[in-house]
Amino acid sequence: MNHKDRISIDPRIRSGKPCILGTRIAVADVFDYLGGGMMKEEILDDFPDLTAEDIRACFAFAADRERR
Repeated sequence: MNHKDRISIDPRIRSGKPCILGTRIAVADVFDYLGGGMMKEEILDDFPDLTAEDIRACFAFAADRERR
């Protein structure tokens, strides 16, 4: 998966935190929800603008950052 199609970094949005494109939902927010025990389906229900591909892009983004 190419996370660059779904994750953007814009200094005007959330102080430049990596966010899901077209939203103000940060990659870190998604991981905070998952780390807090929410299931992917619960996140998608709570945030109808998100898709399963967006959540996978968060993982791809994090993996890419870890490799660097």
